[in-house]
Formats: sequence, structure tokens, C-alpha cells
Amino acid sequence: MNDTSMEAVEVKQDIIRHVKFGILLILEIPSVLLTLMILIFFIAHRAVLRVRQNQGLFLLIIVNFIQVTFDLPMVIDFNRIGRVNPATPAYCSWWTFIEYTLNGAGEMLMATISIQRHIIVFQAHVFNNRWYRYLFHHIPLLFCIVYPVTLYLIIIIFAPCDGTQWDYTSNVCGLKNCYMVYNPPLATFDWGVNNGLPIVVITIANVALLIRVIRQKLRRQGTVSWKKQRRMTVQLLSISLLYFIAWLPGIVVAVIQQLFIPGFLAEIQVEYIFYLTYMICLFVPWVCLGLFPEFIKWVWSDVLHRTTPSNVIKPRK
Repeated sequence: MNDTSMEAVEVKQDIIRHVKFGILLILEIPSVLLTLMILIFFIAHRAVLRVRQNQGLFLLIIVNFIQVTFDLPMVIDFNRIGRVNPATPAYCSWWTFIEYTLNGAGEMLMATISIQRHIIVFQAHVFNNRWYRYLFHHIPLLFCIVYPVTLYLIIIIFAPCDGTQWDYTSNVCGLKNCYMVYNPPLATFDWGVNNGLPIVVITIANVALLIRVIRQKLRRQGTVSWKKQRRMTVQLLSISLLYFIAWLPGIVVAVIQQLFIPGFLAEIQVEYIFYLTYMICLFVPWVCLGLFPEFIKWVWSDVLHRTTPSNVIKPRK
């Protein structure tokens, strides 16, 4: 490749990075503001937070907020300057640790929420027992946070290699953690179980929920109200579809790389496919609006009403 061709490629890459920089920055600002407002709403309305079906979503929103405020700015900064800064193995290790931990926690929380919603809708009496509340609600949600933090601390932070494998010209340092490069069985397990399995669970659980609610409606009996559950079912399906679209291409490519062709779509995976996962933390707050009608009422009645000046007619003296 001659110098002219190389310059043309570099110019094209710069344009693509700047386009990604602009898109991510434009989407990040409203996502941060909306998520912050949702968190404030939960803190100000403890009764809403005490509703069991909202607690898992509250944790999911916190994870997304951390990702959009701590992880995504590193991605945006990379696309702004076109390289990893600072270009050190320590920075890449911590960046990938944050990236993988938040992605894993978000997927597992959504999978757990999808399963728990079946119990809440059809067998709510189970949670009347304190031990069942811990077994089927509190412990699974806690596991979704503790497990990815512990796992990636061990295999990324506490088990580093010489650091020469990092690619400082690619997003998230090329996703070239030591185990991803030098331990294919562990890498396959990570992509298949920690990323792929939650997506399968999310999809199956939400489709099954839709089928069960429709069957309940057709039977026109029982305690489940179609009107009450319709909005919740549609919104959960929207979130599951978001996770499915964002994660499935990257998981398929990664498994093919680990099992069959190591270099399969490697550049496309890092530069394009992996960017789909950022759509989750950017759009989940918007999708969650339909799950919290109390939040929308609060915004209209309290926030906007109080901030909108009213025309007061003073009596004549």
C-alpha cells in the first residue's frame, strides 16, 4: 500500500471516529440527565422503591448510570483523539475491568428481573415467605453484582500478563485481555456463559411472559389483569430486544474466534460490532419510562409545574 492509499485510509478512519464521537456524545447527555432524574425520583419516593418489582430495575439503572458516566466517557475520549490515553497496561486493565464488569452485571440483572417478573405476576404469594424472598429475590440480585466484580478482579486485575498484547489504537485497547489472548477455554466460557447465557435467558423469559399473559387474557379468569400487565410486558420485551440486538452479533463473532477462526471479523468486531453494547446504557433509561408511570406523573406535576412560571395577577391597591 502506497503513501497516498495509507493517508486515505487514515482520513477515513478519522472521519468514522469523529462520527462515532458525535453520536455517542449527543446520546450520552440526555441519557445521563434522564437517569439522574429517575434516581432522584426513587430516592424521593421510597414507597415506589419498596415495590418489589422496581428494586431490580433500580439496580439496573444504577449500573447503567455508572457505565454512562464512567465507562462511556473513556470510549468518547478515545474516539476524540484516536488513541488510548494514557497508553499504559494498567489503564487498559482497569478500563476492560470496568467495561466487562458493568456489562456482565447489567446482563445478569436483566436476566434475573425477567425471571422474577414471572413470580411477581403469577405467584406473588411466594414472596410472603421471608426465606423465599431471600432465595428468589434478594440473593439473585446480590449475585448479579458480586459475581462479575469478583470474577473480573481475578481474571483481569489479579492475573495480568506482560501487557504487550494491548492495542492502543483500538477502542477498549482492542479487548485484548490476557485471558482473551492466551486462554481460549476461559475466553469461550466468558463469552458463552457470562455474556451469551444471560441474553438467552432474557429472550426466553420475556417471550414466555408474553405468552403466559396472553393465555391468561384468553382464558378470562384468574387474578392477572391484562390491562395492568400489558404495558409492563411490552416494555420488558422492548428491553429484552435491546439486549438481544446489542449483544448477539458480538457474542457470535467472539465464539467463532475462540473455537474456529481466531481472526474472524476482529477489526469489525472492535470498531463496529462492540459499539452496539453501548446502546444499552444509552437507551435503557428511555425504555424504562414505560415501567414507571409514577415517574412521568412526578415530572409533569412536580418538576415541570414548579419550574414553570405562572402569571399572577396582583390586585389593585
